[in-house]
Amino acid sequence: MSADESLPATGTSGCPQPPWEKPTPAEVTHDPRLWITNSLTRQKEHFLTMDGSSRMVWYMCGPTVYAPSHMGHARTYLGFDIIRRILERHFGYHVTLVMNVTDIDDKIIERAAEQHVGHLQLARRYEAEFHQDMADLGVAPPTTLTRVTEYMDEVTAYIANIIQRGFAYESNGSVYFDVQTFSDTPHMHYCKLAPEQVGNAELLAEGEGKLTQDFVTDKQSPRDFALWKKTKPGEPSWDSPWGPGRPGWHIECSVMASDVLDRLLQHRRMDLHSGGVDLKFPHHDNEMAQAEAECGETQWVNYFVHAGHLHIKGLKMSKSLKNFITIQQALEINSARQIRMLFLLHKYNAQMDYGDNTMTHAMETEKRFVEFFHNVKACLRQHRMDDSQKWDATTIRLQQTLAAAKTKVHDALRDDFDTPTAMSVLVDLVRATNIYVEGDTVVNLVVRNVASYVTDIFRTFGLVGSEDVGFATESGGASREETLGPVLDALMNFRAAVRDKARSQDVGGVLDLCDAFRDLHLPNLGIRLEDKADGSVWKLADPAELLREMEQKEAEATRRAEEKALKASEDAQKEALNRLPPVEYMRQLTLEDNVTLMYSQFDEDGIPTHDATGEPVNKNQGKKVQKLFKAQQGKYDKWIKSQSNDA
Repeated sequence: MSADESLPATGTSGCPQPPWEKPTPAEVTHDPRLWITNSLTRQKEHFLTMDGSSRMVWYMCGPTVYAPSHMGHARTYLGFDIIRRILERHFGYHVTLVMNVTDIDDKIIERAAEQHVGHLQLARRYEAEFHQDMADLGVAPPTTLTRVTEYMDEVTAYIANIIQRGFAYESNGSVYFDVQTFSDTPHMHYCKLAPEQVGNAELLAEGEGKLTQDFVTDKQSPRDFALWKKTKPGEPSWDSPWGPGRPGWHIECSVMASDVLDRLLQHRRMDLHSGGVDLKFPHHDNEMAQAEAECGETQWVNYFVHAGHLHIKGLKMSKSLKNFITIQQALEINSARQIRMLFLLHKYNAQMDYGDNTMTHAMETEKRFVEFFHNVKACLRQHRMDDSQKWDATTIRLQQTLAAAKTKVHDALRDDFDTPTAMSVLVDLVRATNIYVEGDTVVNLVVRNVASYVTDIFRTFGLVGSEDVGFATESGGASREETLGPVLDALMNFRAAVRDKARSQDVGGVLDLCDAFRDLHLPNLGIRLEDKADGSVWKLADPAELLREMEQKEAEATRRAEEKALKASEDAQKEALNRLPPVEYMRQLTLEDNVTLMYSQFDEDGIPTHDATGEPVNKNQGKKVQKLFKAQQGKYDKWIKSQSNDA
């Protein structure tokens, strides 16, 4: 697919959307033919900014800061950081990213009470931890950050305007959005993102907050939601025309986004809105309804994108399942680069599993590129610029492979930021280059061209910084003595040990020292030494990276050994059961407690007739018993036959 071809729309349309006035062809000054899956229409759509220029306004739902950030947060913010970098570096957009922080909320109030601290003290602590987690993951900060507690005047004025326009009402000190009135207004649509959830009482209650459930009878309709919550005794509150209270969860995003957009652009619409898929309803749907009711626009957001769910080893993350992983816990096991690599290997809006197998694949992919960059640097040292630069057929073929890869990567990125496909293309390019550098003719510049391109794409993805080729290997700034000193010390110790072994004619001891020097001492200095048929090759790397690599290799070996041992144990148990004649097998079956026998009486053929309580098995149970008995007979016969064959 070439860059000027259009991608077909896919998916099924949701609630009908009022058309926004897209810029005319004459007004479009920036159009990289980018397609985005728009959650509003559930289709892949051609992306254009409101004015057709490269200026883009993006609002992203930020965290509710009441607990440590977890890998679900990483799924959202790291995933959208990758997209932001692609938009800016690859497609040339100038992105203004606005993100909020929810620093007053029912969960914050509850957690602060549990910890006997003030709500703002708790919120500031967890917000600081969130920003540090993002920095540790390499997530770039937003252009503008807003906190709801700093926008209370704007919140109350915004709500008052919604009431004045007839879309909200006050009741017993709280203010509620009138969903029915909004829905009955021409050209207005409620629940655009998830119309199928409009009556989901559980999600509606969760959106209102646990501390607000007492006020549910104040609503005119169960579908109405709180814009302003009357404060109960002992809870933090702010003054308002309706009495002391605090904002509802949904209103804050509408208010803060509208205020920033109004100041920046003199209008309140946005190009792009993003968040986790779990926020579609009621949060994002309520956000849009409030904003459109307040400003009179029929389409507050032009494109909505959502990050997919993150599961831990196949299950939804939950403290009760003991698979709740914070970002810092994840970073103790894997580097930020490995976690980013994992996210690049999965589509941003698809469900993703974070577990041993997926992380192993990410680590193997990272290692493939690490080795590629090391090989390139070794190749460039061996084949220099003053060597022959004449291209032969293999060199031309590699350059053509590079050109094709550039087109494929570009097409993948403009097709809804398809980073998994882009990474697959880069892996194929690396494979072709590795084959080329092992050939008889190597042209320095072509190898450098490939490495520079891969590095540039990785820079776009946030995997590398300002390095010319490959990943960073040292911090720089050290003197020659500081750099070479540890290496020379290791060489001196190695030389002395080898001399001692040589004097005693201990050839095996010399070889052991050489292996230890390669495997233990050099990695601590950030040096990898590889023995090849035509000699040894040295490669530079971060010592911490090499140490982590060795630890991960040992951990992976341990994991596989444990899996192998578990499988062997399961096979042995299965083998032991297969050796049992069906009569014995049925007599040893137990209930879930693994103690109580499942059956208490048997007929003359050994088939159970009564259950553990002494009750006769019914007709259906009898069929199951017969089937189980017959299946065990087949397994037993098969085992007997295998023993005869072995004999």
